[in-house]
Amino acid sequence: MPIKKAIDGNSAVAEGVRLARVQVIAAYPITPQTPIVETISEYVNKGELVAKYIAVESEHSALSAVVGSALVGARSFTATAGVGLALMHEITGVAAGSRLPLVMAVANRSLPSPWSLQTDHSDSMGERDQGWIQLYAENCQEALDLVLVGYRLAEDERVRIPFMVCLDGFYVSHTTEVVSIPDQEQVDRYLPPYRNQNLYLDVEEPFTVNQLTSADIFTEIKYEHYQALENSLHVLEEVGAGFTHEFGRNYGALAQYSIEDAETVIIAMGSIAGTVRQVAQELREQGQAVGLIKVTSFRPFPKAQLRDALDKAKKIIVIDRSAGMGSEGPLAMEVKSALYGLSHPPAVYGFCGGLGGRDFNQATVLKTLDKANELQAAGVTNAGGIWIDLKEA
Repeated sequence: MPIKKAIDGNSAVAEGVRLARVQVIAAYPITPQTPIVETISEYVNKGELVAKYIAVESEHSALSAVVGSALVGARSFTATAGVGLALMHEITGVAAGSRLPLVMAVANRSLPSPWSLQTDHSDSMGERDQGWIQLYAENCQEALDLVLVGYRLAEDERVRIPFMVCLDGFYVSHTTEVVSIPDQEQVDRYLPPYRNQNLYLDVEEPFTVNQLTSADIFTEIKYEHYQALENSLHVLEEVGAGFTHEFGRNYGALAQYSIEDAETVIIAMGSIAGTVRQVAQELREQGQAVGLIKVTSFRPFPKAQLRDALDKAKKIIVIDRSAGMGSEGPLAMEVKSALYGLSHPPAVYGFCGGLGGRDFNQATVLKTLDKANELQAAGVTNAGGIWIDLKEA
């Protein structure tokens, strides 16, 4: 039977790794993800997880190690954050292009400069075009569950793409909540053992992987990867439905709250979504038709689903926890792209905030509403790159 336990987001990820019966873990410490790999090491040391645990000399080496272990047929895991993910950048392309279904947890941390230990999404957004699946957890329960969903999705023969579960540093990674920890039998029914399907290393059948490729076939290989990433949206719905059947909790590309009659819809990812939901509920009690769409899958981005969900909305507010330097927030750009071409598009306002760990609280959410109303009253129907939580001089 599942048990309920008060744990933080890092421990929740570690529980997911244990329950998934991961076989190889490569670890290098970096705040705020270090407790993930520390907790997993305890599981391995106590015999609660039968796995090879590799302590490496850098994040670059950590991802390189699990690329190798995935190639020989082992279910593999690593974790990182911030500049650690940036150091992995070269190898994120190798893992994705080699179509290896490993899972990596990213406890989101701001990239320098200025230097910060706190959260925003600049690290994972820096990898958004590398060909990984990226799902964002709102809370500790989702952090655990998305590890299991991640392996089931990544290992599906129609997908075979590495999976990144992103959890806001400190806001999720170090926050303690009551989490339902599934029974091992349940997980085993949901997540069968991993088996190699495409690229693999075998001394009996030697060949090279990630070798120099000519222009004659490079584009076609990339296109197959692109198609698989797009197809993973449909597979995610299947995998999510299976998770609901087994565990009672639902996961898809989007989660919708009170949008059926909403004139104003706020779109957010990660821990901010919980704050927005609370604000929307309170505004509805005051008679305002406000709803929330929480984007779980940023890569691949569910454009068609989003268009359908927003067909009645008149005003869209998008909240990014990434600055989108030189343009506007990545989430806002994706939303606007999804809505482009509609005959009667809603007004869309893109805000960025919560950078470097700044709290994006209820008052900040209300400021986005006020600013959007102000812009709409002035006749502005498309604005982005609005920094909403700057301190007054």
